[in-house]
Amino acid sequence: MLLQDLRNKPAFSFLVIVFAGISVYFMPVVLGVFRRVLSTMAESYTSGAASMAFVTVPNMDVAKKLSHGLVKEKLVACVNIIPGITSVYEWEDKVEEDGELLLMIKTMTSKVDQVSDYVRKNHPYDVAEVISSKIDNGNPPYLKWIADVTMGGKQK
Repeated sequence: MLLQDLRNKPAFSFLVIVFAGISVYFMPVVLGVFRRVLSTMAESYTSGAASMAFVTVPNMDVAKKLSHGLVKEKLVACVNIIPGITSVYEWEDKVEEDGELLLMIKTMTSKVDQVSDYVRKNHPYDVAEVISSKIDNGNPPYLKWIADVTMGGKQK
């Protein structure tokens, strides 16, 4: 009986309308936050499981050849080709300066030795630069994608 009495009051109707409006407005926001929290919890990443490697190359043809080969062989998930770098280094007792391109490679840490071997066998330099660093953290879906591409989804 009390509920029926409240329904007849203008204040009750106003509160119902306000609550419904707030729910409609904020519900997508609340659901979005909830989805992000759940997806982050579902996709865990072990620090250092993935690595980035860096390789310098003399020109775009070599960059594309190495990049395509590494991706095709599933040794890496992605290679960014960064043009326009200048390298200054010592070679055969002389300081040299050359224009080069940088390959930024994303792979699993367990594949770095295979990546290095592939680059040595297919690179025109006598001493090809292949250096790597483990990835401590990042976007979990992206890091999972690296594993999916290179390891068939198995993080080793």
